[in-house]
Amino acid sequence: MRYIMIAVMLSLCGYASAHQWTPTYPELELSYVEGILKVRMELFNSRSDVKYYEILVYNESFEPMKFATQERIVEVGYLKRKNIEIFIREQDRYRVTYICSKSKLLKGTGTATLVSSRICSKIK
Repeated sequence: MRYIMIAVMLSLCGYASAHQWTPTYPELELSYVEGILKVRMELFNSRSDVKYYEILVYNESFEPMKFATQERIVEVGYLKRKNIEIFIREQDRYRVTYICSKSKLLKGTGTATLVSSRICSKIK
């Protein structure tokens, strides 16, 4: 009976998919511009239902921080990777804590079951 209950519970569990945002603990490094630091991140899209992701930077209280990148909303195809450089002012070095990516869902997809995912990496 116990094994039947476990089998039923496992069959009712759904598959949760999210994107990958690495490294988990990135380090800020010098950029080619004086007074600006950069971090290199990689985004892997393992979601067939999403192809746009927003880049976000927060302090330890999850308040938005100023940053620059080539694109704030990036397009990454299904099962594709994209390298992203994020630039932060040196004066904000000790205030910036999290660098995040958030899936962007398109309006009018016709289904209410789509789930937005946000993955954050913490600065070392």
